[in-house]
Amino acid sequence: MMERTIFNEAQLDLLQMMAFVQSPEALYELRQVVKNHFAQKAKEEMQRMWQTGEMTQQKYDSFRTLHERTPYNKPTYAEHRP
Repeated sequence: MMERTIFNEAQLDLLQMMAFVQSPEALYELRQVVKNHFAQKAKEEMQRMWQTGEMTQQKYDSFRTLHERTPYNKPTYAEHRP
């Protein structure tokens, strides 16, 4: 028996908006808008962190040598087949 997926409000809204995407160009434009939105939010959060002192030059510089990687094992085709 398959598990039922329950979408949240944001996911449902995005699915409804997808009905208006009629071309690869429109999909590209929508992706750009979403990327830009989240990039702006990240920038605003970084600015807030600098202003509140949560981010310092020392902490920022430490990211240059930070190597936290998640192992990635690409699933094989057989693992995706129903």
